[in-house]
Amino acid sequence: MRKSSLALTAILSTTMLAAVPAFSESYGPYPVTLQGYEGDKTNTVSYSGQIARQVLEKSLKSIAGKGNGGENAAEVEAMLLAYFNNEGDLDIISPVSKDGFPVLQTKVSEISSSANVAGKFYKGLVPGYPGAQTGVEVIQHMFSQAAKSNKGFDAENGLDWGQLISKFTMGAMQYNQAVDNYLDEKMTADNKPNNKPYKDGAHYTGKEHSWDEAFGYWGAPAHASDLDGATAYAVAKQKDLASADANGDGVVDLKTEYTFGPAYYAAAADKSGTKTTNYLGTIMQAFLDGRKVITEANGEALSAEELAAVQGYAAVIGSEWEKVLAEATFKYAGSVYKDIEKMKSLEGEELAKAYRAYGKHWGELKGFALAIQTGKNNLGATAVELNKLIGFGPVTLDNSFVTGIDANGDFVRERRMTWNDYQLNMLKVQKLLQDTFGLEALINDATADLAALAGALETEASAETD
Repeated sequence: MRKSSLALTAILSTTMLAAVPAFSESYGPYPVTLQGYEGDKTNTVSYSGQIARQVLEKSLKSIAGKGNGGENAAEVEAMLLAYFNNEGDLDIISPVSKDGFPVLQTKVSEISSSANVAGKFYKGLVPGYPGAQTGVEVIQHMFSQAAKSNKGFDAENGLDWGQLISKFTMGAMQYNQAVDNYLDEKMTADNKPNNKPYKDGAHYTGKEHSWDEAFGYWGAPAHASDLDGATAYAVAKQKDLASADANGDGVVDLKTEYTFGPAYYAAAADKSGTKTTNYLGTIMQAFLDGRKVITEANGEALSAEELAAVQGYAAVIGSEWEKVLAEATFKYAGSVYKDIEKMKSLEGEELAKAYRAYGKHWGELKGFALAIQTGKNNLGATAVELNKLIGFGPVTLDNSFVTGIDANGDFVRERRMTWNDYQLNMLKVQKLLQDTFGLEALINDATADLAALAGALETEASAETD
């Protein structure tokens, strides 16, 4: 009977797995193991559809900023929908070549002609967004609002559509598909078994391709084990060609050599965290180790021991990915807190500029808060409290904030809140996330101010009722 040398890892905790040192190993190529295959293919790694969707997500973010305040709304919305559905011969809008960082592909079809975002988008309800809408309905509403905005920003409601669309999509597509589909249902014994092709005519097995597709949604370069957080981050920023160009051909292949959204935020946490973290390395190692178990099964159905090992690695990926999203939400709650403090003393153009930055940071905060709720874990009371504290929109310059949408899909603002009260909410968001997920990077940690601000507001409230 075949036995996997890694099977015992199924019972190891996330912490123990995270302690395994990274080693220099690329994700692929991996040999053909499908029994009876007689074709000429030699490499079973295939996740081009997922990389195309990463490119489409980044391009959607750029398109969201093309509105001129309403005059070209129909054109912008049509463009957003075209990229959402991957319709036509689409140019890659982001990332594109820049001085010192040439990109191989210029068309989405050079990566995949059929992969779209629409078909892989979260279909559950999104309680953190007004209107009791599904994920698909939410993103379509975001598109319509972005198209009417001025360069992606709705100043009246404080909403940055590029950030909201991008960060929500990182959850509603990449995260959801990876952890609640490919690493979940498709990692059970009878779903996409390893002793059968993924589909008719494929040269890879069901488990091989399912695992690879999850890796594509993660968005790390195939050689990410050779990169630390700072380097992977620089690759995403298109500032380090030497580190990106693993094969030395002078250009960056988006399929294998670029750092996309989810992996980028893991690298950002590792690079700038208050404590040293290794989200990127831990998740990459789990992907490599899980793929090794599957490959070493040599085209046979995974044994119970091997399947348990693979599921153990999948659990590590899911847990660490969830923490990456929580770390990002924590970071931007701190940014919003700091932005409000800055705006209190500003006027005129300086205030307008700071308010724009505040809207950007709030969009990132809200987008990631929505994203973390699209995984396989039901966050329950944590999600309820998170949505309550952040709200449907930031507190605006007149202290009103979005409370819902009307029958026409337009936002309504029917309540008000002070800057201090909303700052307190941001600190409560940070504490909630830290306590719930055991965060360590803790970028922009402002929780030390929690007791003092809560006390000051309590004293103020008492004085007003005397």
